[in-house]
Amino acid sequence: GGIGAWSLNWLMSQPMYVFGSVRKEMSLTCSLDPPEQESEGVWRVEPGIELSFEVYGEGRPVLVVHGGPGIPYAKCWKGLEPFQGQRRLYFYDQRGCGDSTRPHDTFDGSFYENLVEVEASLGLGAQIADIERIRRILGEEQLTLIGHSFGGFIASLYAAEFPERVDRLILVAPAGVITPPAGETDLFAQTRARLPEGRRAEFDRALNEYLDFGDLFSRSESELIQAHEEMGEFILTAMGQDPSSLPEQKRGGGWSVYALYFSLGRDYDFRPALRNIEAETLIVCGTDDEMAKAGSESYRAIPNSRYVEVSGADCFAGHFLFDDCPDEFANVLSSALPGDE
Repeated sequence: GGIGAWSLNWLMSQPMYVFGSVRKEMSLTCSLDPPEQESEGVWRVEPGIELSFEVYGEGRPVLVVHGGPGIPYAKCWKGLEPFQGQRRLYFYDQRGCGDSTRPHDTFDGSFYENLVEVEASLGLGAQIADIERIRRILGEEQLTLIGHSFGGFIASLYAAEFPERVDRLILVAPAGVITPPAGETDLFAQTRARLPEGRRAEFDRALNEYLDFGDLFSRSESELIQAHEEMGEFILTAMGQDPSSLPEQKRGGGWSVYALYFSLGRDYDFRPALRNIEAETLIVCGTDDEMAKAGSESYRAIPNSRYVEVSGADCFAGHFLFDDCPDEFANVLSSALPGDE
């Protein structure tokens, strides 16, 4: 069914994720208690939803929350390889992307029904709930979390909703979405400004289509993946990253990315939530990651946090500094990732 421009505007402005709702098990499609585990290499977080993961190393678990949104890594970061002797590193694919369950392909309900369904099954609440379910599956009292880019934002919200369940939080170039992106934290505005002038009209057309929510539910999962890939190529170009030199990635998300946009809306402020975080927090950003710096610095509102900029004499310390400057990255993390105490 159609939806008027005014109602669409209003809907998009309201955040669908309410801070504290996961802990209270509100607006979730399933309880926080995971079902029985049946297979190796996947976590069954709720009936019909399995998360694929890879494990590297031995020791106390570390959960790596990928960014994108919706773009998992295909292998361990080079900058985390030195820790495999002392920590067990779990890289998992969030629901709706990579090799994990993708619960939707196409929709045929009304706009509002579809919106509620996609956000409840793939949005922020579902992603935060999955981290808690993983903790319960692993049988750990507390988790060490590493979140990159948008994954840093998800990891921070988990640490704020479940402060007693996180012992250490490491945020790598966390996304500047604590408040609605504006100025230096607006990824799309920064991307446009940094693109060669000849590509700006092409970018404007792509962005207009990308943010056209009115027509969204006529599209399929694979069409949305393609749209995210096209937008990603513009963003990487603006960041000065060579797409061919990026860490290997799995197939991105489609509906899961839009679900996260719906969770946020356009009118929210998570600064008060960050003050709930009790874990010792390290915020790391590359000196060459100009587009992420202002956003990363906004996480300094976390009480027990320190912010470190990483640079390398002969490497590009950009958004993927853990692969581009692995030694420098590992060096900064060494104090924040001790072995078994």
